[in-house]
Order: sequence, then structure tokens, then C-alpha cells
Amino acid sequence: MTLLERHKFEEWRHDEWARSMSLDTLNPDRLFACPTTPENSYALSLLGDLTGKRLLDIGCGSGESSVFFAKGGAFVQAVDISREMVDVTRRLAAKYQVNGHLQAVKMAVEDMEFAGGTFDLIYGRDVLHHLDLNLAIPEIHRVLKPGGKAVFTEPLSHNPIIAVYRRLNTDLRTPYERPLTYQSIAAIRGFFRKVHHKEFQLSTLAIFLWFFFIERKHPGEVRYWKKIIEEADSYSRVFALLHSLDEKLFKYLPFLQRYCWITVIELLK
Repeated sequence: MTLLERHKFEEWRHDEWARSMSLDTLNPDRLFACPTTPENSYALSLLGDLTGKRLLDIGCGSGESSVFFAKGGAFVQAVDISREMVDVTRRLAAKYQVNGHLQAVKMAVEDMEFAGGTFDLIYGRDVLHHLDLNLAIPEIHRVLKPGGKAVFTEPLSHNPIIAVYRRLNTDLRTPYERPLTYQSIAAIRGFFRKVHHKEFQLSTLAIFLWFFFIERKHPGEVRYWKKIIEEADSYSRVFALLHSLDEKLFKYLPFLQRYCWITVIELLK
């Protein structure tokens, strides 16, 4: 399948999802302060002070991160392959009255229409694994200013439990998604002067097992990653204990980090 055909399929699938969304369920502040997603708060800490920065949010989806950054004083350019997702982002920006700091457009990351060195910061959440990295990474490098930073939160592919989960939820995923590997992260090093990554969520995956075996929520019908955010208050105490266990495991058995669900990647140009 050509890249254009792939883009059309991704747009169709995410347009469908966007049409099912309600602005009332979207909470930009919750995204980065949720007790069950420490990877998001860590990614935010890497971005630093947003005031006055030109920030590109790639694969912006429903726009929660874009609106959050605009509220923080950044001038945000949000892009997504889905026209309907772009529309949701624009409506969310209007709801939070940050239109003056946020522009959202339909655009493919593999061929962006921005001049080189346009952005101080680039952010993406769950987007790289949807892209052709051979085309997208050079584009990300091109539009980032010298000395600029890109931060991405992405799924990893090494964990066998998550591999089973992905096979069970094919109806909620696109067939072109390729969760990252340590090898694909290593391949990015040729473009940036610094590449650093930190992993999250290993023992915490026990909550996914709870969803499946105890709550009987099939991953083909329920997005677990979304459920763990929406119902975070119900799982926050056990999550905190499991997260603490992860930190101890990684300290003494660092090789276990490759089996985490999530990696946060920091790129410096």
C-alpha cells in the first residue's frame, strides 16, 4: 500500500473516532495530571517553560495536549491526518478560549508544509508508531530549530502481555501501527545530537489484566489506555503501589525497562 493510501485509511479510521467524541469528555488539564499516567507528567517536565514558545503538536488528535500547551502560553501549531480530529481540536480551543494561541490544520507529518527551523518545541503522544519513520523523522528534524527539543510518548513492542492485548483489539487499531522497539529508537540517533528515553508502566500492566479477567472488558471493545485515565481515581492507590514497585525493579534490574508499555523519548537538535 502506498503512503497516500495509508494516509487515507488512517484518516478514515480517526474521522470515525472523532465523530463519536463529545467535548464534555475532553479534559486538557487531566491529561497531564492524571495519577495513572506518570509518563505524561514526565514528558511535560521535559518540555520546560512553554511561555512564548512555538510548539508543534503532531498527531494532535482531539486536541487536549494542544489546548493545554496553549493555556500554558505556547503558540501552538497542531496537525493531524484526520480532518475530523482537527475540527474537534478547533472546537476544544474555542471552548477554552485559546484560539489566539492555537492553529490546527490537516497535514501529514511525513511531508509538512513548514519552513525549516520553525519550532522551538515539538510534541507527540502516541503518534510516531503510526508514521513512516524513515520519512517522518527527517521532517521533524528539519522543522525544529537548532537547539530545539522534541518529546514523544510512545508504546513499546517488547512486552508479551501487551502483544496479546494488541492482537485482541484489532478493531480499535489501524493495521499500520508499529509500536516502537529499542532498535527503532536507536535509528533516530543519526538525526539528533542527543536521544534519551525513559520507560514507564511494567508492573502497572496488572491493571490491564484486572480489566480483562475480573471486569470482563474485552480490549476489542474498550480502549484500556483511555479507561485507565477516565477511571483513574478508582485505581490510583493500587497504581501508585505498582509504580513504586517498577521504580525499585528498574533500579536493580534495569534490563526490565525494555518490557514496559510506554517510553518517553527526548530529542535535542
